[in-house]
Amino acid sequence: MRKPNKLVALIFAILASIAMLLPASAYAATNDNSGSITINDAEPGHTYNAYQVLVLESYDAKAGAYSYKANTKWADWLKTQTQYVAIDAQGYVTWKEGADVAAFAKTAIAYAEANNITAAGTQTAPAASEGQRYSTVKFENLNLGYYLVNTTAGTLCSLDTTTPNVVMKEKNDLPGIVKEVKEDSTGDWGDKNTAEIGDTVEFKTTITAKAGAESYVLHDVMSKGLTLNADSIKVQVGGSDLDAANYTVKKTGLTDECDFEIEFAQNYLDTITADTSIVVTYTAVVNENAEVFNGSNTNKTKLTFGENHRDETTWDETKTYTYKVDVVKTDGDNKVLDGAEFKLYDAKTDGNEIPLVKVSDGVYRFAKGGETGVAATTKNGQLEIKGFDANTTYWLEETKAPEGYNKLAGRVEIAVKNANIDATVDGGIWHEGDGGVHIVNKTGSELPSTGGIGTAIFYALGGALVLGAIVFLSRKRVK
Repeated sequence: MRKPNKLVALIFAILASIAMLLPASAYAATNDNSGSITINDAEPGHTYNAYQVLVLESYDAKAGAYSYKANTKWADWLKTQTQYVAIDAQGYVTWKEGADVAAFAKTAIAYAEANNITAAGTQTAPAASEGQRYSTVKFENLNLGYYLVNTTAGTLCSLDTTTPNVVMKEKNDLPGIVKEVKEDSTGDWGDKNTAEIGDTVEFKTTITAKAGAESYVLHDVMSKGLTLNADSIKVQVGGSDLDAANYTVKKTGLTDECDFEIEFAQNYLDTITADTSIVVTYTAVVNENAEVFNGSNTNKTKLTFGENHRDETTWDETKTYTYKVDVVKTDGDNKVLDGAEFKLYDAKTDGNEIPLVKVSDGVYRFAKGGETGVAATTKNGQLEIKGFDANTTYWLEETKAPEGYNKLAGRVEIAVKNANIDATVDGGIWHEGDGGVHIVNKTGSELPSTGGIGTAIFYALGGALVLGAIVFLSRKRVK
């Protein structure tokens, strides 16, 4: 009987050893560095991190059966994510039906970055092949599991399971930016508009924020012909003002050429789980430094984003145009005349005066708010006025004519289209085709004199009488 007992004991010992090895063998089958993740359409130069959130303990791909447990680095955090996963008494993790996968990924990335969770793999996307826009990233020698992959572009990449290999496609969900300016005559938004010097112009920048948004900073640069109304800056999402705690507007102390920057709080960006339009509006005044057509007054915007603000969109730019008009003053023979003075109005009669400010002799511009206008005086028979809006009509009134010439009876129309009204006068004579707004002053010849004969006839008559008296006396003495 002792031998059978020893045999039974040996058999039980072997069975016990096998039983102890079974779970370890099942785990080892998924923990042997046999997994890989391939990312297609990767953004060249961007860094990709692969985090193993769950360990794949065993699986049957044909049956669609998978057994997961938490990676020890993520275990405590996963227990708090009850809206996404359920964890049973044995530590097995299952996904809750209807849970938002993108929101889970966003939250997981934030946790990894805040707690310095070490990635299972880190790769930088190589340069794209000739003629290609994207490249490929591959993680190898991974333990099997449920992986979260993100990128320094600050956008979510993918969540998937290695069984043992998985191919992910980069969504290329980089943020977008669109810059627009409002044409006041139509109310339409576009990439260009026209305005007078002194006009207030409306601008709008739309940021398309992406899930995984990271370190967004809006940069805005205006050319010297535009002056920002700093208090006009407004940030809205969905037509409502964004809480001021979610962003910071910087208008001073900037180290680049920006007129202002808007930095968005990361805790706000972390709430973005789907494409979100962030609309920034503001105004600027067309000032005395404005470029006239064909030049333009530009306003450009870009967005920096991603880890350490290392990435940026291309600049998007609007152009604001203003125009000039040349006036030529001549006599009836088209010889230029100096000394004429004018004022500008917005109507043929009555209406409002458009104040003009002197830039130099013969050169004037539209005044800005608060500036006092002066009469515009010709120089070498010419007058240049800068700052007209397009597709508008103005009226020039002569307030003083050149000496000896008749002042104009009415105002002269100036119809501005989408171009300057230029003049070229050579040799002091204006010719047909020389352009500009040609204004002629008339003069008459010296008027004939009328009235009495004056004292001259009395002088002549008196002289004749004196002469006669002398002759008469002389003859008398001779006799």
